[in-house]
Amino acid sequence: MAIAVSERAVAEIKKAAAQRAVPPKGLRVGIRGGGCTGFSYLFEWSDAEPRPEDKVLSFEDGAVRVFVDPKSYVFLDGSTLGYQTTMAARGFKFENPNVKGSCGCGESVQF
Repeated sequence: MAIAVSERAVAEIKKAAAQRAVPPKGLRVGIRGGGCTGFSYLFEWSDAEPRPEDKVLSFEDGAVRVFVDPKSYVFLDGSTLGYQTTMAARGFKFENPNVKGSCGCGESVQF
């Protein structure tokens, strides 16, 4: 298995990265402890090259790179990172088959 990134998410990453004063080396995604149900997703720019142990997903000939630490990869394996626009919000969202439950606000997940 692997982590997939939708075409729309790749386009949104490129668009957001272009708005930064200093182009990022990549987008770091992962899982961190916290939230209503135990875990929440992490999305942050990385101004440093990936760590040696990171999984690096590369799209559009390296124009978009996504970094995932090994512990997070275990929880994200098989997921698809997408970008959603709804009436209430817009942003990145994982479709993750490993999730056992989530909170009412949708900001945290349980494995």
